[in-house]
Amino acid sequence: MSGNLQVTPTAIPGVLILEPKRFGDDRGFFLESFNQRAFNEATGLDVQFVQDNHSRSAKGVLRGLHYQLPPHAQGKLVRVVRGSVFDVAVDIRRDSPTFGQWVGVDLSEDNHRQLWIPPGLAHGFLVTSESADFLYKTTDYYAPDCERCIVWNDPTLAISWPTKDEPQLSAKDLGGQLLRDAETHAQLRVPQGAHRN
Repeated sequence: MSGNLQVTPTAIPGVLILEPKRFGDDRGFFLESFNQRAFNEATGLDVQFVQDNHSRSAKGVLRGLHYQLPPHAQGKLVRVVRGSVFDVAVDIRRDSPTFGQWVGVDLSEDNHRQLWIPPGLAHGFLVTSESADFLYKTTDYYAPDCERCIVWNDPTLAISWPTKDEPQLSAKDLGGQLLRDAETHAQLRVPQGAHRN
């Protein structure tokens, strides 16, 4: 815990769950959704965010698994301000001991959790509420020439998406590749000492 931000490591090195301290009473609540100094102190990272994105999706929509190649690889800090999603990060760093593994976290307007996904991981989410507003900060700008997609149901990943129905996918996501065939980059190395309390 660093000030108003609690950080919990996950099973994949560098992927962190962040929980801002919430102050509330019968009028409502207040929290700092982002504070650069608190983020740096709590995570041990020194990253600069350059772009904020906001998407709204209906229940059953699945977006992902997306990533960008260098020189425009992106770290993402993601959260949900309305509704809920099951958020997934997949390690595609080929020199990582957790290559091909994934972590999933429930993010919602009620739990106020955020997920830090470093460069070198693919990211996706499934909307589990009637609709969801999903916000995320990125460490590099959107670069369509560097954007890639791994198919959501790659059998080698075996992600346990919390749905029995086929998700709603974009044409781009329907055309995602299997991880074994996906273009990744050797320079996306596992950070050393990327977290401290």
